[in-house]
Amino acid sequence: MKILVLGGGGFIGFHLVNDLVAAGHVVKVLGRNRVPSRPLLPDVQYISGDLADSKLLRDALQDVDAVAHLASGTVPATADKDPGRDIQINLLGTLSVLDDMAACGVKRLLYVSSGGTVYGKPQEIPIPEGHILDPISSYGIVKVAIESYLKLYETKFGLRPIVIRASNPYGPYQGNLGVQGIIGTYLNRALNQQPLEIWGDGSAIRDYIYIKDLTSLCVAALESEKIGIYNGGSGTGTSVSHIAEVISEVVGSPIPIIYKPARSLDVPISVLDIERAKLDFNWDTKIGLREGVASVWSWLKANHAAS
Repeated sequence: MKILVLGGGGFIGFHLVNDLVAAGHVVKVLGRNRVPSRPLLPDVQYISGDLADSKLLRDALQDVDAVAHLASGTVPATADKDPGRDIQINLLGTLSVLDDMAACGVKRLLYVSSGGTVYGKPQEIPIPEGHILDPISSYGIVKVAIESYLKLYETKFGLRPIVIRASNPYGPYQGNLGVQGIIGTYLNRALNQQPLEIWGDGSAIRDYIYIKDLTSLCVAALESEKIGIYNGGSGTGTSVSHIAEVISEVVGSPIPIIYKPARSLDVPISVLDIERAKLDFNWDTKIGLREGVASVWSWLKANHAAS
């Protein structure tokens, strides 16, 4: 297939692009930055621009069989600080994309949503796809709105959307500035001999998935004929305190911890039920937490030594 990846220069997008190329697909990337922030493969065309630029997008959609939408201008923390910007960039930007896809006759869409925010405070664990959607953050509200519009465009224009509600991906090339991605952030702090920061008492439980496990699911989903919503996680819950312990083990020395007040946007526990994805795509996770953390640590050290 010929696939346009929106946000292909980002963390998940970068790995997805590599996996799509490895699977034999022709890929081009649309990103906000003038040049990609991560090294794309030589055969991948890079287009710099905005989702809302219809002329640019419609040109990019020519001869495209499918779109993978991973573009997001916010993360949960920044979206809550400026909900208007979250709506403008992510919701209205996506609506513009959907209109352009309809105009160009492109039906297939993979959308990476958020399994960590759309459900809100879970009523059952693990959380199935049919769980009530009750987000407690602007980020989650916008993700739910986008999913609803995908369903609308499926009905009105024959869009064939497949949604992956991702948990908490981590891996090489992830940003580590502290706004998202606790494992990358903690490892980077350890590399720079800085203490780890824990919001609350460290008991919050999350579902962490190694990036290649997530992108392998995305490839399988995009290549399939399936339409609908799937959770993309590990199916296993890990506390923040345990993450800190694993990182200390991998690094080989204890790391000081600073505790900060709990945040209202953090739910106590979030673990995804991934049985539907396993069944429909013959997929499963392959990289355990300690192996994944060790992989990121090795990459960070090598990258640091080369810089």
